[in-house]
Amino acid sequence: MTIRAKDKDSGVAAAVRTPLEEISEASLEAARAQEERLQPMYRELASCAKSIPDELQQRVHGEIDSLKRASANLKAAQQKTADMEDELSARLRDEGKSLNRKWYLPNPPSNASIDLKEQENNHFARGMNMYKIMLILFLGSFMGVVVELIWCLVTHGYLESRSGLVYGPFNMLYGVGAAALSIALYRFRNRGRWLSFLGSMAIGSVVEYACSWVMEVFFGSKSWDYSQMPFNLNGRICLLYSVFWGILGIIWIKDIYPRMAKWILKLPNRAGKIITWALMIFLIVNCLVSGAAVLRWSERHQGMPAENAVQRILDQRFPDERMERIYANMVFE
Repeated sequence: MTIRAKDKDSGVAAAVRTPLEEISEASLEAARAQEERLQPMYRELASCAKSIPDELQQRVHGEIDSLKRASANLKAAQQKTADMEDELSARLRDEGKSLNRKWYLPNPPSNASIDLKEQENNHFARGMNMYKIMLILFLGSFMGVVVELIWCLVTHGYLESRSGLVYGPFNMLYGVGAAALSIALYRFRNRGRWLSFLGSMAIGSVVEYACSWVMEVFFGSKSWDYSQMPFNLNGRICLLYSVFWGILGIIWIKDIYPRMAKWILKLPNRAGKIITWALMIFLIVNCLVSGAAVLRWSERHQGMPAENAVQRILDQRFPDERMERIYANMVFE
């Protein structure tokens, strides 16, 4: 590998000539030489009068097969090289951003530094394992509601419940979305932003569509409807919000996720596992009770009386007034 030292006067970065670059130049020269080699074969084919001899056909097919294999190898090498260039550029940019501290709001740590600390500490939630996913699910469910409450206050001047569960400020749509984004985008955490945008746009739209479909099919209710928006799909998703999902994905994997992972790193291994399972049990119970309460609310809306002890308890604990406060935007068809 040939390296030219940095010019102190001009400030030009050091020029690096890697073995891979030298090989690529040799490959280009080899391709040009191969093109020259094929010229006689072109003339031989053009000179055939009535038919192409079997021996010539065999040689041509051999050359074609060899060129196909070479083309596939070069394409794979080109893609791998482009991926390495993109990742190295992203790592440099992310690390530089993390070190450029601001007094008003510290920049997020780079994903690469989070990876290193998780490996060095052999942390229980390292990588994108089950514990990390469960913690993201819980934190995402909570933070999503907080952000939407603040947005409602800023834009409308009042606070209105954005919860999706009956106990506490939690909404599984945000939690599932955060977990799905983390799982899908984790492989791109040290790559350029465009991959995070496309991946998040696709994953977010699928999650939003699935959640809308489940609510409508199982509970006969809607919490959002994009039917009046351009380029919508059955009113469940639309192009504008899909683009928002893409932008959110960049912010999530480059800013929010590393901050969250930094907090998670502070949990001791043994206590962290216990806390994680306790939070998951709480969420599971919360989801079951919430599903039963919403289903019973829907039945009351249809005029169906309570037929057993469980339904009577749900009617007593979760009357219409309480459900309307929790699910302020839910409507039944």
